[in-house]
Amino acid sequence: MEFEERLAWLRASHAALLSKVNAPLEGNGVYERWANPVLTAAHAPLEWRYDLDPKTNPHLMERFGIHATFNSGAIKWQGRYLLCVRVEGADRKSFFAMAESPNGVDNFRFWPRPVTMPEFGEPATNVYDMRLVAHEDGWIYGTFCVERKDPDAEPHNLSAAVACCGIARTRDFVSWERLPDLKSDSQQRNVVLHPEFVNGKYALYTRPQDGFIDAGAGGGIGWTLVDSMEDAVVEKETILNRRHYHTIKECKNGEGPAPIKTPKGWLHLAHGVRACASGLRYVLYMYMTALADPSHVIAEPAGFFMAPQGDEFVGDVMNVLFSNGWIAEPDGRVLIYYSSCDSDVRVATSTVDRLVDYCLNTAPDGYRTGLSVETLNRLIDKNDGKA
Repeated sequence: MEFEERLAWLRASHAALLSKVNAPLEGNGVYERWANPVLTAAHAPLEWRYDLDPKTNPHLMERFGIHATFNSGAIKWQGRYLLCVRVEGADRKSFFAMAESPNGVDNFRFWPRPVTMPEFGEPATNVYDMRLVAHEDGWIYGTFCVERKDPDAEPHNLSAAVACCGIARTRDFVSWERLPDLKSDSQQRNVVLHPEFVNGKYALYTRPQDGFIDAGAGGGIGWTLVDSMEDAVVEKETILNRRHYHTIKECKNGEGPAPIKTPKGWLHLAHGVRACASGLRYVLYMYMTALADPSHVIAEPAGFFMAPQGDEFVGDVMNVLFSNGWIAEPDGRVLIYYSSCDSDVRVATSTVDRLVDYCLNTAPDGYRTGLSVETLNRLIDKNDGKA
């Protein structure tokens, strides 16, 4: 295939993918998954992947491989649906890029250039998993994971890493002001900023862990108050949502996007991790905290809210669902952006009313089989007219 012919084919194929119409699938009453991923590696602009000059790339081959698009922060801004996407190159390095849609469920297109995130301190080897929060102080903040090689690792150990929370803020998603990384005695990943002041302070959901992978003594999703995002320090940290034995979150759990405020409390979406024969299994779960005290859990349905199904099992890292972005519309509609297997970005839709109903009226985990059977029998009795 000649250069111009191949270029025409690439452009036509890319345009068809970007304009593909999405459609909801019948759900479980709580939410609807949508049929197609909203972003994949193939959505990346051709200008990112190819040298389009026939003199320097006569075979029109990829020069910069894009491997995956996943784990996206989300926000509605000036009437547009924006995702801050984790894009992973063929070189395994992740970077952030903004993608925009007119309706939030399809026709996402990347902005022309990736985010140029300023460095802080020692340059990061990798950055990823952005949470976007429009805070009441007027700034839009991004909190994200910063990964660096462990300086204390043995010379032959090329896998040991340390993680901390990077912090940046913006007003237009193009120019970012990098603030100092969160100071903490433990490694921190999945740190999320609460959208409102609490007792005059900034509130953070944390995830303390002893190592880069293992939570160790870290008990679950933490809560801390800091005086300033310009010099954020974890001084007192309490665990508000704990890990539990033989549950979906026995190995690790972490906050997803910032919680949604409702008249009955704050809606939270989180991920839980357990070990199984095929490795670590990531699922999504929900809980609610009190409106007046976001650190106090008032409801948590048993088990997972969403787990991999169908082709969501297959990808770069199997058996994983992850979410760090959702958008609540003024009319109560909620768009939930989640990624499967560290490979793509998908969307599910629900409403605030349905999610609150799910949280408040689904039985909690009793932490043993006997109580699970009691819960099931109560439902059967109710449907038999015996309750």
